[in-house]
Amino acid sequence: MGGVVLDDGAIGVKAPDGGWGWAVLFGCFIITGFSYAFPKAVSVFFKELIREFGIGYSDTAWISSILLAMLYGTGPVCSVLVNRFGCRPVMMVGGLFAASGMILASFATSIIHIYLSIGVLTGLGLALNFQPSLIMLNRYFNEKRPLANGLAAAGSPVALCCLSPLGQVLQYRYGWRGGFLILGGILLNCCACGALMRPLIPPKKPENSGIEEALEHEEKAQAKPKAKLLDFTVFKDRGFVIYTVAASIMVLGLFVPPVFVVSYAKELGNEDTKSALLLTILGFIDIFARPTCGIIAGLKWVRPRCVYLFSFALIFNGTTDLIGSQSKDYSSLVVFCIFFGISYGMVGALQFEVLMAIVGTHKFSSAIGLVLLVEAIAVLVGPPSAGRLLDYTKNYMFVFLLAGIEVTLSALVLATCNFLFIKKKPQEADAAVEAGEVAGELEQLHKNHMEELKEPNRYAEKQKDLDDQEVKEEMEGTSQEETIIQDRHVQNGGVGTNPESSL
Repeated sequence: MGGVVLDDGAIGVKAPDGGWGWAVLFGCFIITGFSYAFPKAVSVFFKELIREFGIGYSDTAWISSILLAMLYGTGPVCSVLVNRFGCRPVMMVGGLFAASGMILASFATSIIHIYLSIGVLTGLGLALNFQPSLIMLNRYFNEKRPLANGLAAAGSPVALCCLSPLGQVLQYRYGWRGGFLILGGILLNCCACGALMRPLIPPKKPENSGIEEALEHEEKAQAKPKAKLLDFTVFKDRGFVIYTVAASIMVLGLFVPPVFVVSYAKELGNEDTKSALLLTILGFIDIFARPTCGIIAGLKWVRPRCVYLFSFALIFNGTTDLIGSQSKDYSSLVVFCIFFGISYGMVGALQFEVLMAIVGTHKFSSAIGLVLLVEAIAVLVGPPSAGRLLDYTKNYMFVFLLAGIEVTLSALVLATCNFLFIKKKPQEADAAVEAGEVAGELEQLHKNHMEELKEPNRYAEKQKDLDDQEVKEEMEGTSQEETIIQDRHVQNGGVGTNPESSL
């Protein structure tokens, strides 16, 4: 087999912050939309599956649960594959897995077949696309990275607004089998998005002599350590540990309100279509909140302190849940969805931007896999726990109160621990976010090193030029002296020495 060009973020390659990066951003936008919206879009077919296989709603709910568990829980596996083979091949294979799972599900004869096809196979395929797309986005953008993350995160609400109505149309016209088959074909677009993830290649260096090339190759071999498939040294970083703990607490309550808000509206006596409109309002606000928050996070004064902006977004979201728990009519729920959409969009735009800022480009591929693995446990525990609380209390107020407390607690953990245990001067933080600063320094160091290697040859050439100049000046001085002597001799009545006089 031919060699694979690994996009390992080689030292000295500066993030282009544009160019082909916009194509990478478009691919990441599509992948993020599929990854987050697809588990909710599949729920449109649950009633047909209940009628087809004679099962209960709890049985069909396992489809989305398994899919989400694969999306989050396979993070370390994705990190190993990306570090071994690169982002582009992993994403293209993942696109084939995701499409194959939906196509196989269209031939299912039992709910177990759907668990394995959609839950396991499609979930694994989406995971193999979601994580590498974020890694490539981090490598292509530096100065504009907050904006890029906000735009990519907007793919989730946009896809949700598109896929849910599309699923209803497909179910009405072709049934659940035909709908699964068509959705499988749509997921093949993941392969096209994966093809956009072109690795960054270092610029070509000037040709060197054999000795210089050998010295440079030997130095690189000694300086570059062996690449790790999964770098656990990220746990030595206090900032990463604090972020992981806070994110785990956050996930316990972050996804609870969107799951229960429609049922909450129905409990207050509203119609089904009127209740479902709440999610549309929430998603519409979310679409604009994510890019806007990305622009704010990219400001020169805000970016070094993006951790605290993320903490503010979490407090905003948790406070919205706490106040929304007191809603008594449909109008108050509409106001709740507006403010929840703003805060939810802020959290979605900042969560991976903060992780990138904490661990850096070279450790991000391992860090995101480990974070998603820890979050997978919280994702599986959060909504079911809220459901049990609802069964016990028969009151939605306590569900929203619990979600608000969990999200607010995560904000307090993140902000307080960073303030107390992360000692970093503001000047250093400002310097760290200058566009291309680190890459530029590395390039300059490399140039200086190459200049030092070439210095002996330059010194020898320079010395030779000086010697030649001195000889030339001596010869010109001698010639001028002879001319002066001859002129004086002629003036004194002598005969100048020339070929004719000699004869």
